[in-house]
Amino acid sequence: MKKIIITFLLPLCTLVALAQTKKAVPSKKTTTVKKATTAGKTTAPTFKSTLDSASYSFGIGMGSSMKSEGLITLNYELLIKGFQDALNGRKTLLTEEQSRQASNNLFKSISAKKNAPIIAEGKAFLENNKKQTGVQITPSGLQYQVLTRGTGVKPAATDTVLVHYKGTLLNGKEFDSSYSRNEPLALPLNGVIKGWTEGVQLMQTGSKYKFFIPYDLAYGERAMGQDIPAYSTLIFEIELLKVTPPKQ
Repeated sequence: MKKIIITFLLPLCTLVALAQTKKAVPSKKTTTVKKATTAGKTTAPTFKSTLDSASYSFGIGMGSSMKSEGLITLNYELLIKGFQDALNGRKTLLTEEQSRQASNNLFKSISAKKNAPIIAEGKAFLENNKKQTGVQITPSGLQYQVLTRGTGVKPAATDTVLVHYKGTLLNGKEFDSSYSRNEPLALPLNGVIKGWTEGVQLMQTGSKYKFFIPYDLAYGERAMGQDIPAYSTLIFEIELLKVTPPKQ
């Protein structure tokens, strides 16, 4: 099941982080491209070498990638300093880990602002849903209802479970279902989203539960293809059919 297995994506800003930390041998000669002026007006720079055109191309590539992620401005003075420090082999002002963390934090804040409406919708839904009859809440914020209570064994996180399931968004749109394929799915319980790993361990074999999963226990700030937007609160109906312990 492609949508359930967790994958981790690096932000497109990794190129900046690496540029700040990766050392390169400085070239012996560089060509500076200056803007020409005519009668007080600034004209486009001219490219006098392959280095000039390639340098500009690097800027286009980075700028386009960042803009596609919602970034519209940078501290250009520090951006250039980061490049110069790395290319000249100087000690950088941030470690590789600090650079990566700073980049991640920036893109997370941009994404959160962009997706504020869907975050608010999820919070409002969960706040109202926890008042509904039969809804229970775990310390992590996972909400669930017992539709059918089984009598079999409960799985551990290291077990493989055989399940039937259906997943929907808050608007009722179904994005995945083993029922539609008429085929249950076997999967390792420690290889799925947090809401599944925690929730299915509450079930006994033969049970059917309905889970209301906050975005931070689902796919977080990441979108999953065209069907699941970033920051989505998800609803799953899960039927636990079989539990298989790991092979010794």
